[in-house]
Amino acid sequence: VEEAQERFADQPEKLDEALARLDREFQRSHDQPYYRDLESGRTARASWSYGGARYAFAPAESRPEIPESVGAVAVIPPGRNRGLIVELGDRIPDEGIMRVRVRASRDEGDDTRGPWMGLEFGWRASNEGRAVVRLSRDDVQVTALPGSPEFYQWDVPLGEIYPRNSVRGTSKMGQMPNPSEYIRLVNNSVSEGTIRLDYVEVIAPVYEEWPPALHRRIFFDSEHREDEQVYGREVVAAFMRRAWGPVTDAEVDRKMALYSQLRPVCDRFEEAVVETLATVLASPRFLYLSRESEAGDELDLARRLAAFLWGSVPDHALWDLAAEGRLSEDAVLSAQVERLLADPRSQRFSKRFVEQWLNLSVLDFLNFESTYRQVDPRLKEALREEPIAFFDELLANDESVLNFLHADFTVADERLATHYGMDGVFGNRFRRTSLGADPRRGGLLTQAGILTMNSDGEDSHPLKRGIWLLETVLNDPPPPPPPAVPEIDIADPEIAKLTLKEQLEDHRDDPACYSCHAKIDPWGIAFENYDAIGRWRNDIEGKPVDAESRLFNGQMLAGVDGLKRYLLENRQDQFVEALVHKMATYALGRPLSFSDKADVQRIAAATRRDGDGLATLVRHLVTSPLFLSP
Repeated sequence: VEEAQERFADQPEKLDEALARLDREFQRSHDQPYYRDLESGRTARASWSYGGARYAFAPAESRPEIPESVGAVAVIPPGRNRGLIVELGDRIPDEGIMRVRVRASRDEGDDTRGPWMGLEFGWRASNEGRAVVRLSRDDVQVTALPGSPEFYQWDVPLGEIYPRNSVRGTSKMGQMPNPSEYIRLVNNSVSEGTIRLDYVEVIAPVYEEWPPALHRRIFFDSEHREDEQVYGREVVAAFMRRAWGPVTDAEVDRKMALYSQLRPVCDRFEEAVVETLATVLASPRFLYLSRESEAGDELDLARRLAAFLWGSVPDHALWDLAAEGRLSEDAVLSAQVERLLADPRSQRFSKRFVEQWLNLSVLDFLNFESTYRQVDPRLKEALREEPIAFFDELLANDESVLNFLHADFTVADERLATHYGMDGVFGNRFRRTSLGADPRRGGLLTQAGILTMNSDGEDSHPLKRGIWLLETVLNDPPPPPPPAVPEIDIADPEIAKLTLKEQLEDHRDDPACYSCHAKIDPWGIAFENYDAIGRWRNDIEGKPVDAESRLFNGQMLAGVDGLKRYLLENRQDQFVEALVHKMATYALGRPLSFSDKADVQRIAAATRRDGDGLATLVRHLVTSPLFLSP
């Protein structure tokens, strides 16, 4: 209204027309975020587009007073990742903590559970350059009642937000490309629960203490702090030992020689030290794993163990044990494996190994905007997270690796549970969820993300699903197709009338195709009850799904239930050995050869003997000659 009054101050007719249009907007109902006048009940649609960032907060040096009450609220309905954008302009720094405080409540008529609110960060420099980054790993549950809103807060390390707007600080506000950035408050409730917002506060940078803890870890207290040369050597040597392990005086001398060259051209002592430390992190000794010498075997073991289970460098405990020559002792090494797996840093192992093992990167390259249109951003995220969270659950509890073939539970959030038709799961936090005795779900094979990445976006794809199972689960890839293999001619009206299973059977009639397809097709056909995005179906275009198939050895597979039963009854040893092979490849950072096969079999046999636990498998792998002498 104020903008219209200012714009049409000398044109009363146009002003009346603009105010009437705004009044009509206030009377509309909205299924997108909107504003509501609390006194009159009128609503107005909330929209956002780049306008030179003139709607961004005006920066202030001091914290503003928080109003006790407001006359209007922003309302965010549930579903489809709906959110409200708040412009931040071009003033958000590169480092420090960004604190976002939101005063919110659930809306009238919502149940007592309350909706779930998430935080995103984004920018749009141009039509081609844009990004949206999720900041809140776990959403907050808005439980405050209407009329009694409460504050909800996120503290976000700015240095961990990537990507940032590359033209901030270089392009001017009001021009293109746009240097502005924004936050987006999202209602991540799947089907019910509305959020009301009446106050948003963004403070950056926030430091709870000064100097920050990370600074104090590098520039620690010392009685030599006033002597730059002596204190600088202490700081550099301590950092080198943390990054590289034990170092010699000669190695420290070389870094201090560099520091001496840098100091005259740096304004501050700390700046020269930081430049020196950057070369420590840029060294191949930090970036790569290598066998340095026979005398360094223990140190090499510490590095490889930390890289395997933490994706990082060893901590002081590992370095100390390696320096004492005790790390390779069976009891000590087993205890360290248990300690490293209990540390939160082991989640990196779960994420990186599962992504490599299952080839989850395929999901990142699927076209969800056109081909896989039924998968919204939240579901896409959940599809990718489920196998990682499932692996982490088995690892944390040392549960049987056979759960990868079938389990009576999964690890899901609300969006994924809704996709599966499950009730009673709320919010975006992944948690263990019972499946009962239903064979349609459970284990890796029937997870929607796996099924989605092995489809064509429109329908299932038995070939992709069969090849994936053979390569990933059984480590028994089919032979490559012979040259000049004819494709299925779907333009042929007679072929088009056939079901997908019948088309494959017709294709196998060609002798050039039979040898490969006889090994692949039955495994993939067993998944025919799942559509392109992993939903269960009983019929396809009015025809009952035929998911029965016969393996090349004559074994009948009655759908996915028959597939799971066959694997658990006849292929347990093969699966465990395949998993050991995949994990050993990841742990050693090299392909395995025929000479490694006996070690792989011994690790698999020891794992089976001790109960098939996933953490047990990791322990047997680390304490095996295969890992100790790579």
